[in-house]
Amino acid sequence: MEDLIYEDYDVLEISKADNACALTETSKKVITEISLKIIVNGEELVSLLCLNQCQEELALGFLYSEGVINAVSDVMEITYNEMMFAVIIRLNQDISVNRQESLRSITSGCGKCYTYINPLKQNQYSMLPTNQRFSLNTILDVMKEFLLSSEIFKDVGGVHSVLFYHPDYQILNEDIGRHNCFDKITGILLKADRLNLAPSSILFVSGRISSEIMTKALRLGTPVLVSRSTPTTSAIRLAQQYNLTLLGYVRGERGFVYSCPERLAL
Repeated sequence: MEDLIYEDYDVLEISKADNACALTETSKKVITEISLKIIVNGEELVSLLCLNQCQEELALGFLYSEGVINAVSDVMEITYNEMMFAVIIRLNQDISVNRQESLRSITSGCGKCYTYINPLKQNQYSMLPTNQRFSLNTILDVMKEFLLSSEIFKDVGGVHSVLFYHPDYQILNEDIGRHNCFDKITGILLKADRLNLAPSSILFVSGRISSEIMTKALRLGTPVLVSRSTPTTSAIRLAQQYNLTLLGYVRGERGFVYSCPERLAL
Protein backbone atom coordinates (compact mmCIF):
# COMPACT_ATOMS: atom_id res chain seq x y z
CA MET A 1 0.00 0.00 0.00
CA GLU A 2 1.39 3.41 -0.95
CA ASP A 3 1.96 5.80 1.95
CA LEU A 4 -0.79 8.42 2.08
CA ILE A 5 0.87 11.83 2.39
CA TYR A 6 -2.25 13.95 1.96
CA GLU A 7 -6.01 13.72 1.46
CA ASP A 8 -8.33 15.86 -0.65
CA TYR A 9 -11.07 17.70 1.26
CA ASP A 10 -14.07 19.60 -0.04
CA VAL A 11 -13.79 23.15 1.30
CA LEU A 12 -15.12 26.63 0.71
CA GLU A 13 -12.63 29.16 -0.63
CA ILE A 14 -12.95 32.73 0.61
CA SER A 15 -12.49 35.60 -1.83
CA LYS A 16 -13.14 39.32 -1.69
CA ALA A 17 -13.68 41.79 -4.49
CA ASP A 18 -15.21 45.26 -4.52
CA ASN A 19 -15.65 45.02 -0.72
CA ALA A 20 -17.88 41.94 -1.12
CA CYS A 21 -16.97 38.50 0.25
CA ALA A 22 -17.77 35.26 -1.53
CA LEU A 23 -17.50 31.53 -0.80
CA THR A 24 -16.73 29.13 -3.63
CA GLU A 25 -16.76 25.35 -3.51
CA THR A 26 -13.36 23.75 -4.24
CA SER A 27 -11.05 20.98 -3.06
CA LYS A 28 -7.91 21.37 -0.96
CA LYS A 29 -5.05 18.99 -0.20
CA VAL A 30 -4.52 18.46 3.54
CA ILE A 31 -1.40 16.88 5.03
CA THR A 32 -1.89 13.57 6.84
CA GLU A 33 -0.84 12.79 10.40
CA ILE A 34 -0.50 9.34 11.92
CA SER A 35 0.32 8.08 15.38
CA LEU A 36 3.25 5.76 14.74
CA LYS A 37 3.90 3.17 17.44
CA ILE A 38 7.44 1.95 18.05
CA ILE A 39 7.29 -1.50 19.61
CA VAL A 40 10.61 -2.74 20.98
CA ASN A 41 11.09 -6.30 22.22
CA GLY A 42 7.34 -6.80 22.37
CA GLU A 43 6.49 -3.65 24.33
CA GLU A 44 5.34 -0.27 23.07
CA LEU A 45 8.11 2.23 23.71
CA VAL A 46 6.66 5.41 22.27
CA SER A 47 4.03 6.84 19.95
CA LEU A 48 5.14 9.52 17.47
CA LEU A 49 2.79 11.85 15.64
CA CYS A 50 4.29 12.12 12.18
CA LEU A 51 3.88 12.14 8.43
CA ASN A 52 3.03 8.76 6.96
CA GLN A 53 6.40 7.96 5.35
CA CYS A 54 9.90 6.58 6.18
CA GLN A 55 8.46 4.75 9.18
CA GLU A 56 11.36 2.34 9.76
CA GLU A 57 13.92 5.11 9.30
CA LEU A 58 12.07 7.28 11.81
CA ALA A 59 12.05 4.47 14.37
CA LEU A 60 15.75 3.72 13.90
CA GLY A 61 16.69 7.40 14.09
CA PHE A 62 14.58 7.91 17.19
CA LEU A 63 16.22 4.97 18.97
CA TYR A 64 19.65 6.28 18.01
CA SER A 65 18.86 9.84 19.12
CA GLU A 66 17.55 8.50 22.43
CA GLY A 67 20.72 6.46 22.97
CA VAL A 68 18.94 3.09 22.88
CA ILE A 69 21.06 1.90 19.93
CA ASN A 70 24.47 2.96 18.64
CA ALA A 71 24.44 1.21 15.26
CA VAL A 72 22.01 -0.56 12.96
CA SER A 73 23.75 -3.80 13.95
CA ASP A 74 22.12 -3.43 17.38
CA VAL A 75 18.80 -4.29 15.69
CA MET A 76 18.13 -7.97 15.03
CA GLU A 77 14.86 -7.43 13.19
CA ILE A 78 12.69 -4.50 12.07
CA THR A 79 9.34 -4.58 10.28
CA TYR A 80 6.53 -2.12 9.60
CA ASN A 81 2.92 -3.17 10.17
CA GLU A 82 0.84 -0.78 8.05
CA MET A 83 -2.46 -1.94 9.57
CA MET A 84 -1.28 -1.07 13.10
CA PHE A 85 0.84 1.93 12.07
CA ALA A 86 3.60 0.28 14.08
CA VAL A 87 7.31 -0.35 13.60
CA ILE A 88 8.16 -3.60 15.36
CA ILE A 89 11.78 -3.98 16.44
CA ARG A 90 13.74 -6.73 18.11
CA LEU A 91 17.05 -5.68 19.63
CA ASN A 92 20.14 -7.73 20.40
CA GLN A 93 19.84 -9.53 23.72
CA ASP A 94 22.50 -7.39 25.41
CA ILE A 95 20.56 -4.14 24.82
CA SER A 96 17.96 -3.10 27.37
CA VAL A 97 15.36 -0.35 27.27
CA ASN A 98 14.70 1.85 30.28
CA ARG A 99 11.01 1.38 31.00
CA GLN A 100 10.88 4.70 32.87
CA GLU A 101 11.28 6.44 29.51
CA SER A 102 8.73 4.37 27.61
CA LEU A 103 5.04 4.69 26.76
CA ARG A 104 5.31 8.32 25.81
CA SER A 105 3.40 10.17 23.16
CA ILE A 106 5.48 12.79 21.36
CA THR A 107 3.57 15.45 19.48
CA SER A 108 4.32 16.86 16.08
CA GLY A 109 5.12 20.18 17.80
CA CYS A 110 8.21 18.93 19.62
CA GLY A 111 6.34 18.35 22.85
CA LYS A 112 9.26 16.86 24.81
CA CYS A 113 11.22 20.12 24.86
CA TYR A 114 14.44 19.02 26.54
CA THR A 115 16.30 21.84 28.27
CA TYR A 116 19.39 19.81 29.11
CA ILE A 117 21.11 16.55 28.29
CA ASN A 118 20.25 13.72 30.65
CA PRO A 119 23.33 13.25 32.90
CA LEU A 120 22.95 9.48 32.52
CA LYS A 121 23.44 9.85 28.76
CA GLN A 122 26.20 12.47 28.64
CA ASN A 123 28.74 9.87 27.49
CA GLN A 124 26.78 9.59 24.23
CA TYR A 125 27.55 13.22 23.31
CA SER A 126 31.03 14.30 22.28
CA MET A 127 32.75 17.68 22.11
CA LEU A 128 32.88 18.52 18.42
CA PRO A 129 36.36 19.29 17.02
CA THR A 130 36.81 22.69 15.41
CA ASN A 131 39.67 21.93 13.01
CA GLN A 132 37.43 21.66 9.93
CA ARG A 133 36.31 24.76 8.03
CA PHE A 134 33.03 25.30 6.18
CA SER A 135 32.57 27.94 3.48
CA LEU A 136 30.10 30.63 4.50
CA ASN A 137 29.38 31.26 0.81
CA THR A 138 28.44 27.61 0.40
CA ILE A 139 26.18 27.73 3.46
CA LEU A 140 24.30 30.76 2.12
CA ASP A 141 23.97 29.27 -1.37
CA VAL A 142 22.79 25.86 -0.13
CA MET A 143 20.25 27.51 2.21
CA LYS A 144 18.73 29.41 -0.74
CA GLU A 145 18.30 26.18 -2.70
CA PHE A 146 17.06 24.29 0.36
CA LEU A 147 14.26 26.77 1.05
CA LEU A 148 12.93 26.21 -2.50
CA SER A 149 13.24 22.42 -2.51
CA SER A 150 10.46 21.30 -0.16
CA GLU A 151 8.10 19.63 -2.65
CA ILE A 152 5.46 18.58 -0.10
CA PHE A 153 5.38 22.10 1.35
CA LYS A 154 4.96 23.62 -2.11
CA ASP A 155 2.25 21.12 -3.05
CA VAL A 156 0.33 20.76 0.22
CA GLY A 157 1.93 22.80 3.02
CA GLY A 158 1.95 21.88 6.68
CA VAL A 159 5.47 20.40 6.92
CA HIS A 160 8.94 21.30 8.13
CA SER A 161 12.05 20.26 6.22
CA VAL A 162 15.63 19.36 7.10
CA LEU A 163 18.58 18.90 4.73
CA PHE A 164 21.62 16.81 5.55
CA TYR A 165 24.32 18.27 3.33
CA HIS A 166 27.64 16.65 2.44
CA PRO A 167 29.33 17.53 -0.87
CA ASP A 168 29.00 13.88 -1.93
CA TYR A 169 25.71 12.94 -0.25
CA GLN A 170 22.50 14.84 0.55
CA ILE A 171 19.25 13.86 2.26
CA LEU A 172 16.16 16.07 2.26
CA ASN A 173 13.30 15.07 4.53
CA GLU A 174 9.94 16.64 5.27
CA ASP A 175 7.56 15.95 8.15
CA ILE A 176 4.94 17.66 10.30
CA GLY A 177 7.50 17.66 13.14
CA ARG A 178 11.05 19.02 12.89
CA HIS A 179 12.30 16.38 15.33
CA ASN A 180 10.86 13.65 13.08
CA CYS A 181 12.86 15.03 10.13
CA PHE A 182 16.06 14.74 12.15
CA ASP A 183 15.30 11.21 13.28
CA LYS A 184 14.38 10.10 9.76
CA ILE A 185 17.64 11.47 8.39
CA THR A 186 19.56 9.70 11.16
CA GLY A 187 17.71 6.48 10.34
CA ILE A 188 18.49 6.82 6.64
CA LEU A 189 22.19 7.32 7.45
CA LEU A 190 22.12 4.29 9.74
CA LYS A 191 20.53 2.07 7.07
CA ALA A 192 22.96 3.31 4.41
CA ASP A 193 25.97 2.89 6.72
CA ARG A 194 26.89 6.56 6.21
CA LEU A 195 26.97 7.92 9.75
CA ASN A 196 30.68 8.50 9.17
CA LEU A 197 29.74 11.46 6.93
CA ALA A 198 28.13 13.38 9.80
CA PRO A 199 31.34 15.00 11.17
CA SER A 200 31.98 16.69 7.80
CA SER A 201 28.37 17.68 7.03
CA ILE A 202 25.94 20.53 7.63
CA LEU A 203 22.30 20.39 8.73
CA PHE A 204 19.84 22.93 7.31
CA VAL A 205 16.49 23.43 9.07
CA SER A 206 13.38 25.32 7.98
CA GLY A 207 12.10 26.03 11.50
CA ARG A 208 13.34 27.12 14.91
CA ILE A 209 16.06 25.31 16.84
CA SER A 210 14.88 24.15 20.26
CA SER A 211 17.07 22.34 22.78
CA GLU A 212 15.51 19.03 21.71
CA ILE A 213 16.54 19.65 18.11
CA MET A 214 20.02 20.56 19.31
CA THR A 215 20.42 17.28 21.22
CA LYS A 216 19.58 15.37 18.03
CA ALA A 217 22.20 17.31 16.04
CA LEU A 218 24.79 16.73 18.77
CA ARG A 219 24.01 13.03 18.99
CA LEU A 220 24.41 12.76 15.21
CA GLY A 221 27.72 14.62 15.45
CA THR A 222 27.14 17.18 12.71
CA PRO A 223 29.26 20.27 13.54
CA VAL A 224 27.20 22.96 11.76
CA LEU A 225 23.48 23.64 12.14
CA VAL A 226 21.78 26.31 10.05
CA SER A 227 18.22 27.55 10.52
CA ARG A 228 15.96 29.91 8.65
CA SER A 229 14.44 30.80 12.02
CA THR A 230 15.57 31.39 15.59
CA PRO A 231 17.34 29.21 18.13
CA THR A 232 16.23 29.16 21.75
CA THR A 233 18.54 30.17 24.59
CA SER A 234 18.82 26.54 25.74
CA ALA A 235 19.85 25.48 22.23
CA ILE A 236 22.52 28.18 22.11
CA ARG A 237 23.94 27.10 25.47
CA LEU A 238 24.16 23.49 24.30
CA ALA A 239 25.84 24.59 21.05
CA GLN A 240 28.41 26.57 23.01
CA GLN A 241 28.96 23.72 25.47
CA TYR A 242 29.68 21.14 22.75
CA ASN A 243 31.38 23.40 20.16
CA LEU A 244 28.65 23.26 17.53
CA THR A 245 28.48 26.13 15.03
CA LEU A 246 24.94 27.48 15.13
CA LEU A 247 23.50 29.91 12.59
CA GLY A 248 20.01 31.40 12.71
CA TYR A 249 17.78 33.67 10.62
CA VAL A 250 19.78 32.69 7.53
CA ARG A 251 17.80 34.20 4.68
CA GLY A 252 19.16 35.54 1.42
CA GLU A 253 22.58 37.05 2.06
CA ARG A 254 22.12 37.58 5.79
CA GLY A 255 22.03 35.67 9.06
CA PHE A 256 23.46 35.45 12.58
CA VAL A 257 26.17 33.24 14.11
CA TYR A 258 25.40 32.23 17.71
CA SER A 259 28.35 29.95 18.48
CA CYS A 260 31.73 28.70 17.24
CA PRO A 261 32.35 31.13 14.33
CA GLU A 262 35.90 29.75 14.00
CA ARG A 263 34.56 26.96 11.75
CA LEU A 264 33.37 29.42 9.13
CA ALA A 265 35.64 30.28 6.20
CA LEU A 266 34.95 33.73 4.76
